[in-house]
Amino acid sequence: MKQPLKYIYHRTLVGKIVMNLYHYFNKKIVPEQIYLKYKYKKHFGQFPDLKKPKTLNEKIIWLKLHDRTPLHTRCADKYEVRGFIKESIGEEYLVPLYFQTQDVNEIIADNLPDAHCIIKTNHDSGGGIFVLDKTKMNWEDIQQKLKQRMEKNYYLKSKEWQYKNIIPRVIIEKLLQNSKGDIPEDYKLHCFNGKVRMIQVDIGRGTSNHYRNWYNTDWQREPYKWSSPKGPGKYTDPSPDDVPRPKTLNKMISLSELIATHFDYVRVDWYDVDGKLYFGEVTFHHDGGNKPILPKQWDLILGNELILTKLKLQDVAKD
Repeated sequence: MKQPLKYIYHRTLVGKIVMNLYHYFNKKIVPEQIYLKYKYKKHFGQFPDLKKPKTLNEKIIWLKLHDRTPLHTRCADKYEVRGFIKESIGEEYLVPLYFQTQDVNEIIADNLPDAHCIIKTNHDSGGGIFVLDKTKMNWEDIQQKLKQRMEKNYYLKSKEWQYKNIIPRVIIEKLLQNSKGDIPEDYKLHCFNGKVRMIQVDIGRGTSNHYRNWYNTDWQREPYKWSSPKGPGKYTDPSPDDVPRPKTLNKMISLSELIATHFDYVRVDWYDVDGKLYFGEVTFHHDGGNKPILPKQWDLILGNELILTKLKLQDVAKD
């Protein structure tokens, strides 16, 4: 039965109309809380408890709905966050910016340096376009792809409020490469109530050998996995091999905690380029709160460690 339905949805005009109506209804009409509860149920088999959230994923969903400030929007904007980072920890940690514009027609070879760079949009979640030789790029094709991205509001897909009011623009930054010419490792530091709780390291991103290791602040393996899909039936599970402890670890931790002072939960990403640290981005809802932590008890253990200050204040007010 599934195969005929798949054919109707993807290969016929009627199917495309039905799917478009379905997506429009979900994204623009269904209330946020209902949308998020059913999306959670799809991944966990049950609805989240949003009145008294206990697990880490439930608390991430709660934060999506209740923790909304102008600073969240500023930090989710890959262009505006640069000002926040400059004020918080210093501009020496910013990846050099070559160009920025709200007009995709300005993305042409003449506006790019001769150096390796990366083109991205500031208002969504997704990869960038690597430019190693600007004379060999199809700029019309790139402009068209960027135009499509600029027209989308990522909030409608994710219901992450911080993306809703970002003014879309294209940014061009230096492409970070280490002394071997490779893209450097990136380290994602998950902060609970202003302190780094665990560190995520993705290895082999964009390949079939994409692994995700988890470490504590002493660089010891964590006893759980929090994986994302990397293909049909495949996930970014931990690698059997360890990643060497970065020499910049203590600095990464201290800088992340300076950034995290404003938030209950935040993930701060870093690149280590031959010992030089560069800020990557700030993420408020890792994997949307929709990826299981296994073994299951660790979702609850980690959830117990995260204090939701606004929820706590509500409970105190009731008492």
